[in-house]
Order: sequence, then C-alpha cells, then structure tokens
Amino acid sequence: MSRPELVLASASPRRIELLALIGITPDRIDPSDIDETPLKAEQPPRLAVRLARAKAEAVLSRHPDALVLSADTVVAVGRRLLEKPADAAEAERFLRLLSGRNHRVFTAVALATAARTTHRCVETRVTFKRLSDAEIAAYIAGGDWRGKAGGYGIQGPAAAFVTRIVGSHPAVMGLPLPETVNLLAGAGWYQIADPS
Repeated sequence: MSRPELVLASASPRRIELLALIGITPDRIDPSDIDETPLKAEQPPRLAVRLARAKAEAVLSRHPDALVLSADTVVAVGRRLLEKPADAAEAERFLRLLSGRNHRVFTAVALATAARTTHRCVETRVTFKRLSDAEIAAYIAGGDWRGKAGGYGIQGPAAAFVTRIVGSHPAVMGLPLPETVNLLAGAGWYQIADPS
C-alpha cells in the first residue's frame, strides 16, 4: 500500500530547506490563508499551536486523503507578542525592544489527517546583543525583516545579533525537526532508521 501524499501548508523556503535536511520532500506545497490575528489575551504558545493546527486543517479540507504538515512561529518578549511587522517603523521598534535582552520563540508544528490533528510546540530562548543605531538601520534597510515573526530571521543577517540560544535553532528558523519527524513517524509516513 502506498503512503499518502504529504502536503506542506507553507510556502516558506526555510521550512522547505529544513525538511530537505532530514530527507523529506513534500509531494505538494499548498500554503494556507487563514486569519492569524491573536485572540484577546491569547498566550504565545497557545497562539502558535492554534495557528499551526488551523493552517493544517484548512489545507486538509482541500486534500482530504493527504497528510498535511504546517507550522507557526511566535516571538514574545514577556507577554508581548511580536508578530510580523507591518512596516519598517514597526520592525525597528521590535529590534529596539529585542536589543540586549532575552526573548522567547514558540514554534508549533501540526500534522492533520482525516482521522485527527496532532501537534508539538517547542520553546526556545534567544538572547540578542545590544544593537547600535547603525546596526538597526542597516538591518531595516536590507529588508530581511519582512514577513518574519519578531521582525528578524535567525538564518540571515540577524544571526550576527544572537549571543545565545537555549533550545532548538531549527525551531527558531520555523520548524522543530525532531518533533516533525516524530509526528510523521507516528502517522506511519516516516520511517526512523534502525541503527542495528
């Protein structure tokens, strides 16, 4: 019996690259288009999980016989959510807030099938060095902040801002790999290699 089609509910090049690192190529890429507005008083990990599950389930409705993999990343400083900045001014405010302090990145991965939706959520703590005005201005001018939670991507120029990570580097990029493998293996899609 052939395994079901794997659909990635994201057009993120980073997620595609991370899957490739562990030998996974989705059969289809079909990004979801859901409302990502946080609910009132919604905590960051709950938001990440809700959005990851909603993305997977929305795309599953278009591919009911497939396995649909999705993820969502949320950046938080204390209880404050830093979503994708609307413009350069907001991205600059985010960087000034992150400068010289710790923040948390929550990445949830979800797998939806006709039978059920499962998920895992990973918390990673990231520390930024103190950023100069020149560093912030150069980063904003480069445009790498666009479309990224918290206004930065750890896989790009902002890697130079990070002094410490406690947790999962791939999760900060957008996909926690061990958790993704375990979800796929649990659904019978991915075969974990036997070392013997």
